[in-house]
Amino acid sequence: MSHPILVTGASGGTQGSTGRVITGLLLEHGIQVSALVHKLDSRSDELRQHGAEVVEGDLLSSASVQAAMRNVKRAYFTYPVTEGLLEAATIFAAAARDAGLELVVNNSQYQGRPGDPAFRSLDRAASFRNLQHRLADRIFDWAQVGAVHLQAPPYYENVRALVSRSVAEQSTVLLPWGDDTTVIPLVGAEDVSRVAASLLANPGLPSQNAYALVSETPTVREMIQALGRAIGRPIRYVAITDEQWANAVKERVNPHALDHLTHLWQYFRRGEEDFQATDTIRVVTGRDPQTLEEFFRANARAMATGQN
Repeated sequence: MSHPILVTGASGGTQGSTGRVITGLLLEHGIQVSALVHKLDSRSDELRQHGAEVVEGDLLSSASVQAAMRNVKRAYFTYPVTEGLLEAATIFAAAARDAGLELVVNNSQYQGRPGDPAFRSLDRAASFRNLQHRLADRIFDWAQVGAVHLQAPPYYENVRALVSRSVAEQSTVLLPWGDDTTVIPLVGAEDVSRVAASLLANPGLPSQNAYALVSETPTVREMIQALGRAIGRPIRYVAITDEQWANAVKERVNPHALDHLTHLWQYFRRGEEDFQATDTIRVVTGRDPQTLEEFFRANARAMATGQN
């Protein structure tokens, strides 16, 4: 490709870090990447060493985003689980329209299966954050920038972050997931990244504008059993209340994320939706998705010692 691909969130965060993984995948295939980072540090230095053009910028600054889109035709948009998603999406969509982008791959959230009457329905949002993603999807659609929405449930990495400490200290998972028959749809961030990179790298345009990415739909019991097998010792699950969980994590989870997760657990506990795995990852990437147990095994040592 003659134009670099703009990737936001390229430095990565503490969990899914899709922007960083996508950057690496594109560079491995010899594709130019303009890596947008919030600040210059050792992580951005590493990106530059691997061949990325590093651009320091702020997704909440119109001037910053416009500057990052110079000479760009394709881009990946992601935003952390904190305040500002709708503002950032609007700024990014407007800049993409003005710059004449042909494709924006948007990291969204699961909204049901395409074809389901409730798909993308605003009144079926699981949380306020999920509603914001539904609105952001529409903003990108209205901008007419070839938007493609990757609609994913919680990542395996989210589960790791939630359980590592209590598993290491007490061999116990303490979460407000209700009884152990509650179904939690999941996907690996690496597979989400591979789908995004495949769409961005393909010289053609995607055949649809929304992809539901669900690798597995395990019950809580199945998740705990898979975790125990992976780290080689029995793990207990203890259901706690939303209030107990919120008090335990409020010092390390920002209020926006805390509100989102609390409502998400309530949504899953109600069991109103028949979640089903999708074949999108295999169809788009040509590879079977990573299983939850494979993820646990790959991260067994870190989880056994309480690392995120």
